[in-house]
Amino acid sequence: MDWFPEASGGGITELRERVANKAMKAASRFCEHRQYQKLFVTLAIFCCCFALWGCHSAWFHAGKITLTQIPSASKGGRVERATISGKVSGFRSGQRIVLYAKTDVWWVQPEALDPYTTIHPDGTWSNSIHLGSEYAALLVNAAYNPPHTTPQLPQVGGEVVAMVVAQGSPAKADVSVVGGPKYIRFSGYKWIVRGIKGDHGGRSHVYDPSNVQVDEQGTLHLKITQVAGAWRCSEVYLDRSLGYGTYSFQVEDVFHLEPAAELSLFTWSELGVNHDHHEMDINISQKGDPATKNAEYVIQPYYLPMNTFRFQTPAGPVTYSFDWQPDGISFVSWKGFGLKRGASIVSDHRFVSDAPVPGGETARINFCPFGFPKIAMQHEAEIVIRHFEYLP
Repeated sequence: MDWFPEASGGGITELRERVANKAMKAASRFCEHRQYQKLFVTLAIFCCCFALWGCHSAWFHAGKITLTQIPSASKGGRVERATISGKVSGFRSGQRIVLYAKTDVWWVQPEALDPYTTIHPDGTWSNSIHLGSEYAALLVNAAYNPPHTTPQLPQVGGEVVAMVVAQGSPAKADVSVVGGPKYIRFSGYKWIVRGIKGDHGGRSHVYDPSNVQVDEQGTLHLKITQVAGAWRCSEVYLDRSLGYGTYSFQVEDVFHLEPAAELSLFTWSELGVNHDHHEMDINISQKGDPATKNAEYVIQPYYLPMNTFRFQTPAGPVTYSFDWQPDGISFVSWKGFGLKRGASIVSDHRFVSDAPVPGGETARINFCPFGFPKIAMQHEAEIVIRHFEYLP
């Protein structure tokens, strides 16, 4: 048992020093009498050992991290990942590694829903993370709950036992793109196919590039498949930002989808953490509840009631669109793929508050099971996007 735990701070060290000093002064008085000299020597040795033991205990439990493999420097993003490895000395049972990569801010790695890296019995650890300009590894106690993003790294102390920070290496041989193909051409635009694990809608999902296909007619097919009992999703996103303008998505019939399947037509910026990622959404899903409406328009933050508008989308082809301008966002959906007419309008709604400003966001199409369904996904699914159009 440690009677002087380091967690109580510098007061313990001072206590040791006071006890040792008082003991030495008291012992010196005894030295005036010859018969107490042997006792004084014994007590002096004890006091020295007492003080040295405290220093040794603090050093032993401090922990130290070294990096043995550092990823290359990059601006970051969802496509590229690399391995980071290291070793810890002086760690305790239950302690873990928390990793961060820096872009505009520090992002916890490998993802917000999976922020911990296990330390092996020999002190080594390794993980695959997204890229950044700098990397940090923190040795933390089991109770530490890391922030998903942070402008500054936490200070060592409390639940953070040790930390090491390093610049990204100049070499790029360690960069890997998981899955392929990396790009597709759809509706005259270049889209990146997501192929790495990540969170969407509050859940972590696996993305399979083979679930994305453009057929001979130029129509986009997205699938949700199941492999070994686990769902695999699909997502594509533009390789460049378009900014203000009108975004339209022509979607084939969605009425065949299970209540737990969710198609999201949205914008998102990897780096726009201070602006809710410049996100606006059209989500087509009953969120696992057959009794609820099957579509919604959303701006961020989504948890404010006035930032979500739910509606019922009909069977058959529907065009979903939003017009994003500096003074607000106007959403509208209409039946078919022709011109918008009054009789064909399914739903429209305008948001004038909390509208994001442009900031590196890209148009995205995601097809996944809803993260928190009342009735879970039962079967594989496919959705067809006929066309995407952008008008500035």
